[in-house]
Amino acid sequence: MGKVVSRSWTSEIASGVPRRDRAPCEYEAYVPDPLTGRPFRFLGPVAADLADAEAAVRRLNDSATALQDTETLARLLLRAESVASSQIEGLVVGGRRLLRAEAARQLGEPASDVTAEEVLGNIAAMRWAVEELGTDPPVTLEGILEVHRRLLAGTRLERFGGVIREEQNWIGGSSLNPCSAAFVPPPPELLEDLLTDLCAFINDDSLPAGAQAAIAHAQFETIHPFVDGNGRTGRALIHVILRRRGLAPRVLPPVSLVLATRVDDYISALTATRYIGAADSEDAVEGTDRWVELFAASLVRAVADARMFEEQIDHLQQGWRTSLGKLRKDSAVERLLRALPGMPIITTPGAAAAIGRSFQSTNEAIDRLVAAGVLKQITVGRRNRAFEASGVLDAFTALERQLASPEGNTLSSKPSRAVPHRHP
Repeated sequence: MGKVVSRSWTSEIASGVPRRDRAPCEYEAYVPDPLTGRPFRFLGPVAADLADAEAAVRRLNDSATALQDTETLARLLLRAESVASSQIEGLVVGGRRLLRAEAARQLGEPASDVTAEEVLGNIAAMRWAVEELGTDPPVTLEGILEVHRRLLAGTRLERFGGVIREEQNWIGGSSLNPCSAAFVPPPPELLEDLLTDLCAFINDDSLPAGAQAAIAHAQFETIHPFVDGNGRTGRALIHVILRRRGLAPRVLPPVSLVLATRVDDYISALTATRYIGAADSEDAVEGTDRWVELFAASLVRAVADARMFEEQIDHLQQGWRTSLGKLRKDSAVERLLRALPGMPIITTPGAAAAIGRSFQSTNEAIDRLVAAGVLKQITVGRRNRAFEASGVLDAFTALERQLASPEGNTLSSKPSRAVPHRHP
């Protein structure tokens, strides 16, 4: 049964803050039901929404080209996902800046963009989670702790990475005590059992994949087991489940970005899952349905926006081919045109390796693309020459801004959170 437990708070601060913030108090921490063995039933409209969402994700994975998970643009979406709920300044690190930092790293340049480097580290951690936990071996508590450790590696909170909290935390209210908190997660002594139960739920395939991802995410956010990085870890679990269940084998839809755009609805729906009483009570069923319904709708919106990006890239490539005229099949130029959506910032050695052509023929192909306006030369690091497909990066920036617009149109509905500016 979902319940609250009463606890006493005594401040360790002797002075320097108002007495009110130092005064002892009683508070209530919420303890959710375990998930394994818990009955779930979804009302007809919610079940239909889930089916529509899963069908949309499958279609995207069957047809997507520019957003294939093995390519750079999927990493750009993962960048945006990985910082959507964090305090990292990377919320305003656009794709262009990030890819330039990545190109400089590949060329052996010393890191000069600290924020971009931190975001690159977050991407690596998110990808590790999807690739390692999103495959056949069971998800374990140790695996979740490793995701968290990698997410905090190299940050000021690195010492807390992969460590289950040993003290009470809370959300909202005063930063000094939980007395006026909006939500108080379970006490620390209950966390390991709750996380072990969550792993068992993730390894079970009884529920539809979309419902499983939604419920696991809500449970993790309710448990809130870490000092920091709970949001990013909980979002990684969504991707892990969609990959494990075979729903998103190639392309992970940017559902977290849609939820971050609808933050008030997101928090409200998560709160609705924290019922008191039996798991089959009316409050429990309605609360779960409310959250799963929002999650399913967000999946559909994420797929629709990603599909629009695919169409923009297709239109862009058609324009490139018109500018270049007739191309010899399988030439270096033709291969490079096909590769650019997945590598919009290139160096000559990197491009040569990617398309399987010599340095000289790749360099000649790049020169032709520069002359046609497909690429433009830029400098990365100190003096290294690179080339940018500006149209691809502009299209991605437009996608990220669109995902941040409540109405999906930044002309009529401004982004509700920090996003990269359009490139002038």
